[in-house]
Amino acid sequence: MYFSCILTIKLRSAMFFNNYFMKYSAFPDNANPEEDVSEELLLETDSEFEHEIILYNDEVNTFEHVIQTLIVVCGHTPEQAEQCSLIVHYKGKCGVKSGSYDELEPMCLKLLAAGLSAEIV
Repeated sequence: MYFSCILTIKLRSAMFFNNYFMKYSAFPDNANPEEDVSEELLLETDSEFEHEIILYNDEVNTFEHVIQTLIVVCGHTPEQAEQCSLIVHYKGKCGVKSGSYDELEPMCLKLLAAGLSAEIV
């Protein structure tokens, strides 16, 4: 499911354009650089990717176990998995994967089966 957000951006040409710039610029002769110009910018975001797996700290699992599980289950690089495990250790939790709920559910179940504390938010 996609939703769109339209932002109106007002662009105003600066008044410091000198005659030399105006003479050799791409402006036509009848263009006024001080005129307000409105543009609409269409931004699309995918609401399916608003879910995230949050991994919580526990006193049971070792760093090595958490790192290896994140590599295997979430497809992290060793460096990324190590950084996530350190964030979980010192901050108490860390978002380790984001995506659609259908994509994250099997990963979260594997993390739980491996003895880690995780949830999808």
